[in-house]
Amino acid sequence: MTLLHVTAQHSHHCSIIIHGKERRRKRKRKPETETEPGPPPRSVSLQSDESKGNGCPPAKRSKMEASVKEQLLGVLDDLGEEELDRFHWHLQNGGDFTPIKKSRLEKASRTTTVDLMVETYTTDHVMEVARLILKKMKKGTPPTQEASSLSSESEKTLQWCQLKLKSKLKAEFQSVFEGIAKAGNPTLLNQIYTELYITEGGTAEVNDEHEVRQIETASRKTKKTETPIRQEDIFKLPPGRDEPIRTVLTKGVAGIGKTVLTQKYTLDWAEDKANQDIQFIFPFTFRELNVLKEEKFSLMELVHHFFTETKEAGICSFEDSQVVFIFDGLDECRLPLDFHKTTILTDPRKSTSVDVLLINLIRGKLLPSARLWITTRPAAANQIPPDCVDMVTEVRGFTDPQKEEYFRKRSRDKEQASRIISHIKTSRSLHIMCHIPVFCWITATVLEDVLETREGGQLPKTLTEMYIHFLVVQAKVKKVKYDGGAETDAHWSPESRKMIESLGKLAFDQLQKGNLIFYESDLTECGIDIRAASVYSGVFTQIFKEVRRLYQVENKVFCFIHLSVQEFLAALHVHLTFKNSVISLLEEQQTTSDESETEEYAETDLYMTAVDKALQSPNGHLDLFLRFLVGLSLQTNQTLLEGLLTQTGSSSQTNQETVQYIKKKLSKNLSGEKSINLLHCLNELNDRSLVEEIQQSLRSGSLSTDKLSPAQWSALAFILLSSEDDLDVFDLKKYTASEKALLRLLPVVQVSNKALLSSCNLSEEGCEDLLSYLSSKSCSLRELDLSTNSLKASAVKHLSTAVQSPKLKILRLNICELSERSCEALSSLLSSWSGTLTELDLSINSLQDSGVKLLSARLQSLNYKLNTLRLKVCGFSEISCDYLTAALKSNPSQLRQLDLSNSDLRDSGLKLLSAGLKSCAVETLSLSGCLITEEGCTSLASALSSNPSHLRELDLSYNHPGDSGMKLLSAGLKDPGWRLDTLRYEGNV
Repeated sequence: MTLLHVTAQHSHHCSIIIHGKERRRKRKRKPETETEPGPPPRSVSLQSDESKGNGCPPAKRSKMEASVKEQLLGVLDDLGEEELDRFHWHLQNGGDFTPIKKSRLEKASRTTTVDLMVETYTTDHVMEVARLILKKMKKGTPPTQEASSLSSESEKTLQWCQLKLKSKLKAEFQSVFEGIAKAGNPTLLNQIYTELYITEGGTAEVNDEHEVRQIETASRKTKKTETPIRQEDIFKLPPGRDEPIRTVLTKGVAGIGKTVLTQKYTLDWAEDKANQDIQFIFPFTFRELNVLKEEKFSLMELVHHFFTETKEAGICSFEDSQVVFIFDGLDECRLPLDFHKTTILTDPRKSTSVDVLLINLIRGKLLPSARLWITTRPAAANQIPPDCVDMVTEVRGFTDPQKEEYFRKRSRDKEQASRIISHIKTSRSLHIMCHIPVFCWITATVLEDVLETREGGQLPKTLTEMYIHFLVVQAKVKKVKYDGGAETDAHWSPESRKMIESLGKLAFDQLQKGNLIFYESDLTECGIDIRAASVYSGVFTQIFKEVRRLYQVENKVFCFIHLSVQEFLAALHVHLTFKNSVISLLEEQQTTSDESETEEYAETDLYMTAVDKALQSPNGHLDLFLRFLVGLSLQTNQTLLEGLLTQTGSSSQTNQETVQYIKKKLSKNLSGEKSINLLHCLNELNDRSLVEEIQQSLRSGSLSTDKLSPAQWSALAFILLSSEDDLDVFDLKKYTASEKALLRLLPVVQVSNKALLSSCNLSEEGCEDLLSYLSSKSCSLRELDLSTNSLKASAVKHLSTAVQSPKLKILRLNICELSERSCEALSSLLSSWSGTLTELDLSINSLQDSGVKLLSARLQSLNYKLNTLRLKVCGFSEISCDYLTAALKSNPSQLRQLDLSNSDLRDSGLKLLSAGLKSCAVETLSLSGCLITEEGCTSLASALSSNPSHLRELDLSYNHPGDSGMKLLSAGLKDPGWRLDTLRYEGNV
């Protein structure tokens, strides 16, 4: 049975991927053939001091030293006296190397200079120092044949090193082990790799929501507004961006494919398929760097430590090379990354602790020309300051077509692959979870086994059924492969039962502590024999691997292949403990039930306690655990575990009482996510009555939203989120324009791109609840219409304080009873959204001149991206035109549309505004009903005649321009110097 894998600490290695996490180990070196590239002739030695003299006889070493001295002397002989003085000056000042004291160089001849340099830098480094100085003196154009030869030899050395590194990385990454991959059969990465959906955007802020909740939210997001990024283009500039991308931070939940993504990037480079402008790629994992916590390295020593090819080539600088460093698994970092207190380090040859190296590399102080790619789970994304990250990307896993591609690539049986794909589509919970590549592997493992061994048998539809089948498959593999049993033998033995009990205890104990990775001592406490557990790698894996290529380390770190597997085993442990001893592990004081208390009552109480604990969790960390626990209470699921469970059976009354308790909780005022999870729990209990009732009403068109209970509203939200219909636009009026309806459907709002919430009588409390969803890291909303709601100043204050980093592009607050008092809060809101908001509608609110003054002051910010501003019927006068003109002049390139209709601007106001039009990019201007006469038209015509003027559309309807004013502006339509092509003037007198 393969639930646990322990990495063997041997010198012959293989490459293993568990759930997309790669376990890299050295392979046996193949004997080098005559065609394999060897090191170039090394008349120039660049080796480090550590390798000095290794494998080189003294006589040969002495001969090499003499040759290097002669070569260096030849270089110095070609320098004039003034050039030699400059050469000495560089030696005295160092910078990239150890300086030589001025007193020793003052009267030094050329031969003495050679001796001093060899004494200081050794023959291994002296020519590299000479090359660096010559480059500084001559800007990379060596003056002599010897120096040219030196540069040529150095180039050959770099090319040789690159070939060796590519060869090693190909061997390391070309074969992977997916999950347990039938316990030892490698698969070519290029054969099974399926493109992942990667998007740009978001921030490096922490997201501590349960990762399954995050993936469920991501699965519902529409892709219309997002541009996917291919892995080979991760450092390429997106359209509209000029600054180069040095550091990319890629977020993604566990098992989503971040590690395999970096492996594919590296393999494509090593196989000369992509990114050949890069000279070196150095992939690291934080797991292996953690082991070096107490040691000291320079940056070059760290590279030499992991990539011995660079040491063999004697490379001691990458300043002239295009280098990519990959750091995988920031969430597993145990190094103290303190970006505020760490000393600045710029010398790549100076030794320090690994954390100081990393911080200065990420800051750009060390090797600023290098590119960095860091991957992390969302909860650890904030360990790196935002100003150190040039672009944040997110791995969303598989899209629906990519899921199908994965299953078809995995299975050689086309008919079987089609059946698997069709079955997953019938279960929305399975379909959503298949966004995670590791869950696709679990699903394929189970369904392939069921289809091959149980013809006509029912395929698992719920998560609990899927994970029970997965555990049984692992038991079968262990029995047949490791114990020599037959396929028909009983899967469970006393030893395997004990192992599962121990793994369950470990899973539960660590889940209680919030731990996803653990150490050997944790295993020992749970009675797990690591050697005996080594065949259980399908569920449990040692995630520590020895630091590559150098030496073995005894510290071992472990984790389950995915947190969902840990939560399943934790639920199984609670279930087994109760069944075997009637002890509830969820009670604060664990005691057996009283004699007077029936086991049936105690079991019902267990599930009620679990529901309560899950609802109390602020981030949903027990959501999936609860689904599995209630699912295990079903007799049909317990039958599947026959042989593992010594006692089976929960009464139908217990199940019904649990269902009723969950429905009772659904009638309370729960948040959207908690309600959705309880409906998932009902699904695990095979109770779909609530959902089916609403579905029937929707199909018949008889859904009466006025009479829906809270539980029925939650069911409606569940249906909308589970449907395959496009959730791009959420219009509350389709259901009922009430705050009660809105609050129950907030999870749907959260995953929509556009929310139309006008006229729903939103209260201050309702506004606060709405904005808690808007501030969620997983919120997709781009456009929000809150028009015709009485928001007032206090509600706007919530709007500005609750949302610090929104994705909103368009906000409509027209007819919201906003006053000049609201503008201070609005000003704060604009400050929060300055980088994203592109359209703001504040029409038909009594903002007055004082309100416009506050808004205009905020609009003067240079980083503002607002291009449409509507201030129609806002009760301000001509003095506000002065404020708006100042804003237009200070930030001239952004605003494109400005609507000031039905305002008391008059000619004096238009004259002020016209001054701003001469130096801004406004293309559409609405001045309908602004009491403008011929005088104002003259000012406007002057502005439109200015070069450049961007105005293309002008609305002057319902004003008093007179014949002369209209004639003046109409003539401009024919003037090639004007850009105006649309003039509205209906209703003028």
